[in-house]
Amino acid sequence: MVQIQIVSDLHLEASFEYDIYQLDPTAPYLALLGDIGNTQDSALFRFLERILKQYEIVFYVAGNHEPYHSSWNSTHALLTAFGQMVNNKLAGAGSGRFIYLNQRRFDLTNDVTILGCVLFSAIDPNQSSNVSATLNDFYHTEDWSVANHCAAHQSDLAWLKTQVLRIGSLEPHRKIVILTHYCPTFAAQNPIYRDSNFISAYVTEVSREDFYRLEQVKVWAFGHTHFNFDGVEGGTGKRLVSNQRGSFSSQAGGFDPGKVIDV
Repeated sequence: MVQIQIVSDLHLEASFEYDIYQLDPTAPYLALLGDIGNTQDSALFRFLERILKQYEIVFYVAGNHEPYHSSWNSTHALLTAFGQMVNNKLAGAGSGRFIYLNQRRFDLTNDVTILGCVLFSAIDPNQSSNVSATLNDFYHTEDWSVANHCAAHQSDLAWLKTQVLRIGSLEPHRKIVILTHYCPTFAAQNPIYRDSNFISAYVTEVSREDFYRLEQVKVWAFGHTHFNFDGVEGGTGKRLVSNQRGSFSSQAGGFDPGKVIDV
């Protein structure tokens, strides 16, 4: 059995907790599922290098706050470069590996595969004006628009679909763990926001996609909603799970920094 500790939405940038926030290992692998901090803060990378000494592997999915005051291109470049640097630096030093999941497959064992990407949401055209006027993403992220956001959703979704269907066809023995920042189904979203006029900025109903229902997909973990969820779907047997701290001033109920998923 593989165990992965999952955490998201720490928002260490909000109160600049990078140098003091502590994660205690409860599994050999850690998945950080976005909104951990801001890539323009060098302290984020100090935090990551510090916790790498506690785990065999740290998986990282970027969230929508990572690129604030910069761009998505810059964020991807910084996290990729950090991974290359720190993996070379710490190789053989007893520290873990950093795996940046930006449309990336990683075979953790002979029968467990990690698939990771942001999975931007598909913004409803009827909500696009309200979303673009309301969300800070479109003010604090350079060269970012609703159109770019939706195009990124299509890219991530197409990549996930291709990967899952290929594994299901060619490597049916594999158990798939999908790690994203955005939520893949309304079933795992806070129901009080179901009818809000900006909900499509947070969640997209992916459950209608054929790849979603494949039995090889055992776990889908995510963040972004600041609503913690842990349940098993009746139809697919898939575990949907989030473990989010939320905003510094209003933390999400049920957050457990030591939460572990078994695969």
